Amino acid sequence: MSLCKSYGKDKVIFATAEDHATPSKVELPESEPRPGLILENGDINWNCPCLGGMAIGPCGNEFREAFSCFHYSQAQPKGSDCYEAFSTMNECMRNYPGVYKQNLNEDEDEESGAGVASMIADEGEEEDDVDAPPPAKAESESKTVATKAN
Repeated sequence: MSLCKSYGKDKVIFATAEDHATPSKVELPESEPRPGLILENGDINWNCPCLGGMAIGPCGNEFREAFSCFHYSQAQPKGSDCYEAFSTMNECMRNYPGVYKQNLNEDEDEESGAGVASMIADEGEEEDDVDAPPPAKAESESKTVATKAN
């Protein structure tokens, strides 16, 4: 026979060998599937742990604006119409360097553009370059190739 004792908000149950001899009759409800980043109705799940708290930090509003723009974007390449939203988010994140650690040095950011926003803009440039002819070989490369062919 088990013994129960209460200590404030806690309840301690001492079980005997007899209590463990019979299988438990407790039935747990089936667990509901956890929603991912995108809910079944197509909305964004801002509580998803995969966002790492980005939606609730000091730049949460800016993040939600930029991420929503990207998610619902119909532009090709996707998100290319969201440059302004990502620039605003990036500027906000620069104001909180202790919260949002930068992967790039400030000098590199100035050269390459505005972080995430520039990556989206760069994607479009890469896709446009796909149809461009390959660059002409340098004179030294063509001599090397000609020498190897002989």
